[in-house]
Formats: sequence, C-alpha cells, structure tokens
Amino acid sequence: MSLYAWLMIGSLAGPLMLSFDKKVAFYKWWPTMFPGILVNMVLFILWDSWFTQTGVWGFNSDYVGSIKYLLLPLEEWSFFIVVPYASIFIYACLKAYVSDSWWQSKTIYFNYFFIFICLVGILFFYDKTYTLVNFSIALLVLLYQQFYAKGSYMGYFWMAYFVHLIPFFIVNGVLTGAVTPSPVVYYSSHEIIGIRLVTIPIEDSVYALSCLLLPISIMEHLRVKLSNS
Repeated sequence: MSLYAWLMIGSLAGPLMLSFDKKVAFYKWWPTMFPGILVNMVLFILWDSWFTQTGVWGFNSDYVGSIKYLLLPLEEWSFFIVVPYASIFIYACLKAYVSDSWWQSKTIYFNYFFIFICLVGILFFYDKTYTLVNFSIALLVLLYQQFYAKGSYMGYFWMAYFVHLIPFFIVNGVLTGAVTPSPVVYYSSHEIIGIRLVTIPIEDSVYALSCLLLPISIMEHLRVKLSNS
C-alpha cells in the first residue's frame, strides 16, 4: 500500500471511531454533512485535475498507487473525503465541548482579515495560478458568509479552523516532503508565491479554509432547513 494511502487511513481512523461518542454523536451529522463534502469534492477534484494537467502540481509515483481517474491517483480522491470529514469532526467536537463566546465576538474581524489577505494575494500574485484560484475561491466563500449567510456558527468555524491547522499541516507536511526524500505532491515554483511553512506552500493555509468552510456552510444550511421543516 502506498504512503499516501496509509496517510489517509491514519487520518480517518480516529475521527471515524470517535464518531459514535455520545456527547458529540457525529454520526447524526452524516445526512447533512456528506452533501457538503460531495459539493466540496466535485469543486476541488475539477481544479485538481486541471492543475495536474497544466503542470501546476503533480504526484510522485513512488508514493501513490497506479490507479488514476482524471489524472489523479485514487488516494487524492480519498483526500477530499477524509480531510473534510476529519476537519468537520473537530468542528463538531468543539461545538459539543467548548463555548464559542470569545470567538463569536471576533468573527467579523477574522472574516475581514482573511478577505483582505485574499484580496492582496489576488492583486499581487494574479500571475500565479494556484495562488489566484485558491485565494479567489476563499474570497467568494468568505464574502458569502460575511454579507449573505451571516452564519451564527462562524465563531465555531474560526475556532475549528485554527485547531484543525495542526493536523492539516502534519498531513500536508508529509505530502510535501517533510519526512520523505522527495515530496508526494510537488508544486511548480512558477505557480505559487514561494513562501513555505517548512515544506508547505503558504497558499495551503487558505486552501484549508475553503475546504472546511464550504462544506460547513452547506451542512449548516441543510441543518437549518431540516429543523424548520
């Protein structure tokens, strides 16, 4: 089995086993969570395939399996199920065990700060494909939240975002070569800003935001509709 596959299995094992914790009862979230993960998966599989085709990034055959669809190894497809599932699990645990009172009061500042970061990235690095597309998607999702959805869950989202960066960076660190002679996923130096957190392109922290906020936004919208029906 490939290194990438083992990484996905390890990332899913804990959250899946703990999904039946009585207080969190994460399994009860599944009917509204998986539609959000599916929409998220379709969007990012399309950009992933396009980026692979155009050389924005690629996959090291030493660390992935031979089965591919739309130029993407099977492990990469699983990434868009496993990582959102594990990330939303963190969000659910925080909602079950922690108060968001401090975070809720600061939501507007976090929203505007990251909107500003995205605008700066787009304006100054529009010639970098990964940076431009990544920051544009994050900007759209944040603008939707700030000016339309105005979700009361955003305090918990921001808490979960900063907490989930720890495991997210561990997984991404492995994928970008922090513990291997060469990276599992390699990026074209022409399509990223070039600033890295150890081996991880700085843009991935913004990608992590979109990959968490988009499915949460859909999930919470569906939860409200179901509760009102």
